[in-house]
Amino acid sequence: MANETVICTYRVRPAAEGAFDSLLARHWDTLRELELVTEQRSTVFRSLDEPPTYVEIFTWVEGGFDRAHEHPDVLSLWEQMDPLLEERDGMLKWEFPHFRPVSPGE
Repeated sequence: MANETVICTYRVRPAAEGAFDSLLARHWDTLRELELVTEQRSTVFRSLDEPPTYVEIFTWVEGGFDRAHEHPDVLSLWEQMDPLLEERDGMLKWEFPHFRPVSPGE
C-alpha cells in the first residue's frame, strides 16, 4: 500500500485557540519522532473567518496511520485536542479524509 496523505480539519472553539495551537505545534513532531509520517513537514492553514478552523496536511508512512491509533503519545495528544474543538454548521469537530495522488487523464 502506498503512503496516504491526510487533510485534517479542526474546528477550534474560539476561547481554546491558544491551547489548541500549542498542541498542534507538537502534533507533527510527535508523529515524525515515532516515524509514523514522512519527512515532508506538515502544512498548516488557519481560516480567515471566525471562529477559527485549522487545516493540517501531512503524509503517513505505510502503516503509520494504524500504528498512530495504538501509540499512547499520539493518543494523548488527540485526547487533549478533542475538548478544544466543536461541531459547527452541521460538520464534525474534526475530520481526517485520506487521499492518494493521481494524475488526471493518465
